[in-house]
Amino acid sequence: MTARAAIVTVSDRASSGEYEDKGGPGCEDWLRGVVTTPLSITRHIITAGRASARDTRHKLVSEGADLILVTGGTGPAPRDETPEGVAEVIEKELAGFGEEMRRASLLEVPTAILSRQSAGIAGKSLIITLPGKPSAIATCLNAVFAAVPYCLDLIGAGHIDTDPQKIRAFRPKKG
Repeated sequence: MTARAAIVTVSDRASSGEYEDKGGPGCEDWLRGVVTTPLSITRHIITAGRASARDTRHKLVSEGADLILVTGGTGPAPRDETPEGVAEVIEKELAGFGEEMRRASLLEVPTAILSRQSAGIAGKSLIITLPGKPSAIATCLNAVFAAVPYCLDLIGAGHIDTDPQKIRAFRPKKG
């Protein structure tokens, strides 16, 4: 069975067409370069704000997305309410994801402490919030993705494998 990933870009300017979405394509390129099992990917662009973040995530979870990557809206600006919208959807927070993404990002830029990346589980979906810049997306996914396949296994989501030359996914040995 093909795992399903959804990528959501949170941006007023990209959703209105005045700015080219770079976060969504950056996420998709990263996934296609690392995941080796069949993966269906859909991309969505929404306006910033808590309600749009919450409603889009509810819809994607109910449609059976296994992995939801949300890019943008995680900073301290007034319209950056992606973490609050995601918090209204998730049932279990996975705080270690945000901690590790900020740690990795701090090695590259001191303003990473302003970032509010997070992750959590809603139903059988893993939701990870990411920055909007493709290089920052790669930094964050490189930092946490080794845990993603096993997390998906644990919550009963679609199965994915990774190219071990790029990301060595961790799964405990059976037996």
